Amino acid sequence: MRRRGVCHIGQYNPRTMPDSRVDYHIREATIDDMDVLVRHRLAMFSEMGRSFDAPLIDQMFREWLRPMMIAGDYRGWLCETDAGGVAAGAGMTLIKWPPGPSPLRGDRVAFVYNVYTELPHRRRGLARLLMETLHGWCAAHGVGAVALNASDEAKHLYESMGYQAAPSPMMWKIT
Repeated sequence: MRRRGVCHIGQYNPRTMPDSRVDYHIREATIDDMDVLVRHRLAMFSEMGRSFDAPLIDQMFREWLRPMMIAGDYRGWLCETDAGGVAAGAGMTLIKWPPGPSPLRGDRVAFVYNVYTELPHRRRGLARLLMETLHGWCAAHGVGAVALNASDEAKHLYESMGYQAAPSPMMWKIT
């Protein structure tokens, strides 16, 4: 999937600024992309104002991510520029879901993580493009529902894609 976006640095003046364009494409993430997947996760938490031990989360996420990717339980996509730089990424975990009184079709649910766009590439629709790619993969592979936790900045995007806030009865006991 490709998208052309206009990339201007500084104040825009059509008479003095060149029309520099950046082409983007989406590809599936691999184990070789571990560094960028970890960097996006840490940057996301940092930009959300969360306080955390970055070296510890870096190590723990790497240890969690590798076997999940190998097993196919974590799927990720990266949006790259034609020059090869990563502009954005998104990932999801596939969860086996038991039958019950719900409208879910299929026996798996996807939980989305780490939708992150690098600062110079924001406001170009890349997060939407990644989510559309993720939705297409889910539809093609019988995944019955997609869930996520939305930051305040991203709620509008997800609502525009049909996501709804769900009153969840989920409770946590941290041990």
